Amino acid sequence: MSYPFRATDLPTWADPSVPASSLDPQGASRRTFLRLGMAGGLALATGAHAATAAASGRPGDPQLAWLVGDHHVHTRYSHDAKYDFDQLAAKGAELGLDWMVFTEHSNHGHRDKGAAAEHAEIMAARARNPRQLIFQGLEWYIPAAEHGTVFAAPGPYEVELLREFERRWDAKLNGWDADLPENEQRAVQALRWLAAQRSNGYVDDLLVLANHPSRLGIDSPHELRAWRDAARGVVIGMEGAPGAQGDADPAWVAYRGSTGAQRGEYNNAPRPDSFAGYPIESYRTFGGFDWMTATVGGMWDAMLAEGTLFSITSNSDNHRTIWDTWRDGDMPPGQNFDSLGWKPSPVDTGTPQPGSDFWPGEFSRTHVGVTRHGYLDVMDGLRRGRAWVDHGHLVDALDVRLVGDRGGRGNGTTLGGRLTVERGTSVELVVKVRSAHRPNPHGVLPRLAHLDVIRGTVTGPSTNRDSWRAPETRVVEQIDTSTRSGTYQLRIPLGRITESCYIRLRGSDGNRHGAGFLGASIDPAGPLQHADNDGDPWADTWLYTNPIYVDVR
Repeated sequence: MSYPFRATDLPTWADPSVPASSLDPQGASRRTFLRLGMAGGLALATGAHAATAAASGRPGDPQLAWLVGDHHVHTRYSHDAKYDFDQLAAKGAELGLDWMVFTEHSNHGHRDKGAAAEHAEIMAARARNPRQLIFQGLEWYIPAAEHGTVFAAPGPYEVELLREFERRWDAKLNGWDADLPENEQRAVQALRWLAAQRSNGYVDDLLVLANHPSRLGIDSPHELRAWRDAARGVVIGMEGAPGAQGDADPAWVAYRGSTGAQRGEYNNAPRPDSFAGYPIESYRTFGGFDWMTATVGGMWDAMLAEGTLFSITSNSDNHRTIWDTWRDGDMPPGQNFDSLGWKPSPVDTGTPQPGSDFWPGEFSRTHVGVTRHGYLDVMDGLRRGRAWVDHGHLVDALDVRLVGDRGGRGNGTTLGGRLTVERGTSVELVVKVRSAHRPNPHGVLPRLAHLDVIRGTVTGPSTNRDSWRAPETRVVEQIDTSTRSGTYQLRIPLGRITESCYIRLRGSDGNRHGAGFLGASIDPAGPLQHADNDGDPWADTWLYTNPIYVDVR
C-alpha cells in the first residue's frame, strides 16, 4: 500500500542541516541529549533519507530519540471545542510537539459530514506542517464505559475506517450507554473488529487508549482487562493523567468565579453505574494524575503485575484553553453542529473565555522513543511502551535502561522492554537525565527534586477480574536529585533478582507530597489530592515512566 505520509522530514531540532544557533532553547537541549545518547550523532531515519537508525552495536535495545506528542486534541469538528487545525498545529510547533492526534467526539454531524471534511483539512495541515506528524483519530464513546482514543496510521482508508467504526460501534450514536452486560460485550466486539481491520491490512496500524478512566468511576477493572485481552497490540493502555489540568488554577478560578474545581475536571461522585469497588478518593486526581496511575499498588500496578504491558500517556484533551480570548464562531442562520458537521472558525474577543485546558504541549507531554521519524514509528514506540510522561516541562530529557550485570551492560533494556536473567542475577538501573534549563511556558524554571523507583512482583493473571490491588508493589528507593543539573547519570543497584518483576520510575518537583493512598509503608512520598479551587498545576508537577520487566528463568 503506497501513501505519501509514511515518513516526513526530520523535526527541526533533529535535522543536522538546521544550525544549532537557530534553535530555541528546548530544541537545542533536545539535540544535545540526542547527540549524547546516539552513537554517531543524529541519525533519525526518514523515507526520503533512507538513513539507518542509530545504534551502538552493543547488545540490548537501540538508542532512541524521544518525540514529544499529544494523542487527545479537539478542534471545531467537535461539538464542544472551537479551534482551527492551524491554530493547534502552530501552538504545538511553538511548544515543541513532534506529533499530535486530533480526536473529535462522536456525533451524528461528525459521522455524516464532519469526519470527511476534517480529513481534507488534516491532509492540508500535514502538507503545511511537514515536520509535524498529524494523525486523525476519534474520541470513542465506549459502550457502558468512558471515552477512548482511537487512531489509525495515515493511509487511503484512515477516515473511512473511523467513520465506519463510529457508525457501527459508538455508544452515543447507538444508545449503548447503559451499564449492561450486553453493552460491555459490544465494547469487546468493537475492539475485535478494529483489530481485524489491522490484521487484514485495511489500515497499516491502529491504537486505542482508555481516556480519563477514573473520572466517573464507570471503567471497572474487569472492563479494562477485557479491552486489553480483546485486542492486544491495539488496546495499549490508558491516560495516566487527564487533560483539563487548568480547571483548578486559583487565579483562573478567581477570575471566572467557579466552585468545586479540580485538576482534570475530576469533581464527580459515584453514580448508579459506577463500579462500587472504587473508593471515593478515586474521583479526584493526585498530583494531577488519575488515581489508577497515581496509587502505588493500585489499578495500574494490578494490570502490570499480571505480566503484560499496559502503558500510560498524558495529554491536553484540548477543547478550550484557559486565558484564551477566542469564542465559538457564528453558525450560519438555520444551521447547527449536526447539520454542518462542524463549527465555523473561532472569533477573537480580546477577553478571556471559559476554559480549563492547556494548549497541546504547553503542560502535559508524552515522550515516545523511536529510531526513525514517521507515523508508524511513533505508533510502534507507543505499542512497545517506550514512553514517559511529564507535566510542566519538568525535565528536558530522560533515558532509562535496565542492565543485568556489571560486566556486559551493553545498551540495556529500555522502557516497555523485558530483560531476561538467571535467578540471582544482579540488576542495575541506569537513568540519564537532562534537567530543565529554561523557563517553562508558565515562566517557571522546573526542578526535578527526586526520582522514585517503584518495584512490583509479577504474579500472573488475576483470578479476580475486578481486583484493583497489587499488594507486592511499593516504592523501593527515592533518589534526591535536587542539587543535580545539566545532563547527569544515575546508577541504581537493585540487587539480586529472585522472582519476575517490573520496575518503573516516578519523579516530582518536590512541592507537594505525603503518604500515598495505600500508606507510607508502600509509598512514603506520593502525590496528593488538592482542595477544591486550589490546584495550581504549575506548582505540583510529576513525571512517570512506563515499566521495564525482568523475567527470571
